[in-house]
Amino acid sequence: MSSRIILIGPPGAGKGTQAARLAEALSIPAISTGDIFRANVKGETELGQLAKRYMDAGEYVPDEVTNKMVADRLAQDDAADGFLLDGYPRTTAQVTELDRILAEQGVEIEHVVELTADTDEVVARLLARAQKEGRSDDNEDVIRHRLDVYAEQTQPLTAVYRERGLLRQVDGLGEVSAITDRILDVIR
Repeated sequence: MSSRIILIGPPGAGKGTQAARLAEALSIPAISTGDIFRANVKGETELGQLAKRYMDAGEYVPDEVTNKMVADRLAQDDAADGFLLDGYPRTTAQVTELDRILAEQGVEIEHVVELTADTDEVVARLLARAQKEGRSDDNEDVIRHRLDVYAEQTQPLTAVYRERGLLRQVDGLGEVSAITDRILDVIR
């Protein structure tokens, strides 16, 4: 069974954890833009070198570069029968580009799963993670700002996918395996 899934949710909602678990359960690759960037930079690809210039300057990697990296990754053999995207698309322009990329392959996104989580709980999770990892720049104000930016940028995406009938919202709080089960229930 093929599955083409987008996983979205606020920082601290457990996307990375769930992406890995779902990829294993569904036998599809979990594809994160962060991983794609790191692989291209490490491999010193042309796109990786371009992305590194932006990253080293502390700037966002432009959509044009990100889109090309995602298109390249989705064209690889292991993604032929499905994939789970984590961290892409982030903008409505990227939604349009993803639609184009997939149309060229003759496939479509089948499910968009949004992990939802109480803001105060997510803030507490991220503060704990910041303390554990020694990330002094992740204070409550910074975290709340990141959550506000996420909500502002993601709302248009969820609206697009809701309109297409693809959006499934899943409570991202609780026991990790229970969350995985809830996601699997809504996509099967």
